Amino acid sequence: MSSSLRRLYEDLRSICVAVVYPPGEDRDVIAQQLQRIGCRLKLVWPMPAEPPADADVIFFHVSQEIEGRSTWTASEVNAALVALSDYESPTTLKLLLGTHAHGVLTKPFRSSGILSTLVLARSAYGFQERLQGKIAKLELTMKSRRQIERAIRMLVDHQRMTEGQAYEHMRTKATSLRVTVAEVASMLIEAQEAMEKLGLARRS
Repeated sequence: MSSSLRRLYEDLRSICVAVVYPPGEDRDVIAQQLQRIGCRLKLVWPMPAEPPADADVIFFHVSQEIEGRSTWTASEVNAALVALSDYESPTTLKLLLGTHAHGVLTKPFRSSGILSTLVLARSAYGFQERLQGKIAKLELTMKSRRQIERAIRMLVDHQRMTEGQAYEHMRTKATSLRVTVAEVASMLIEAQEAMEKLGLARRS
């Protein structure tokens, strides 16, 4: 066994997998295969309003019978989601699309497809997490830039500075205070807003 494959199995043996599905032979097929893989298993039914909070991967029931109930989506759940579908009807496909699941298994469930689905779902979830992290970082950068631009305009309007002088002033203060320029900009904006609320803002 290669080192990468060994790490894969070690990872799978360290995770908790919740199976949210009615008891019976179908659930047994999934549960038994997950146990063979070495995952920590948690069986859940009836369908809870909130997804199991302590699970790394959630296999969950999707069917026309539960349409209209509270559904989970990948963007709202802190786990990889694998949908367990009873049928491939248009209604069920619509439900599946709504969950944005990282993987799907359709009846009849077979042990042979569970490992690959589990691995791909974990990979897709990891990619989603990294992408969301990059988006959050980009949004923070854009917010910081808007704050800096706003603070520069304030200094230009109220302190008679040029844009270059305003930025240099904030950069110098950031260095002396050991904070970022964006944090200095935020301080200036908050101070200006407080002055305006008190009716003490300096008129340009």
